[in-house]
Amino acid sequence: MTCIENEAQYRWALKRVDELLPLVNDETPLTDPNSIELELLSGLVADYSDKHYSIGAPSLSEVIKLRMYEMGLTQAALAKRLGVSPSRICEYLSGKKEPTLKQGRAISKELNIEASIVLGV
Repeated sequence: MTCIENEAQYRWALKRVDELLPLVNDETPLTDPNSIELELLSGLVADYSDKHYSIGAPSLSEVIKLRMYEMGLTQAALAKRLGVSPSRICEYLSGKKEPTLKQGRAISKELNIEASIVLGV
């Protein structure tokens, strides 16, 4: 199978996918030409997007900041929940320090963050 080679092809394929979406639904047979074209173009668009527009995994500090925002926590409140000083939280958020394994477990549990993100794997 070929791939999308440039931005012009990518934009054309995106436009064509938008045109095909209303024509295909769950009841459309897989042998329908529109369904086949949509399936092929969707894969090509996804591959190009992954290669050229990949966001990447968030850093631990970004995830902690997001969860703090979602939970309405200040650095002081998070420090209290984790049993560390507010300056330690500041170091985690700035990326200057990595949490210890014990603190990583506490962060994962208190903020409901997957262990793999806390461990950076």
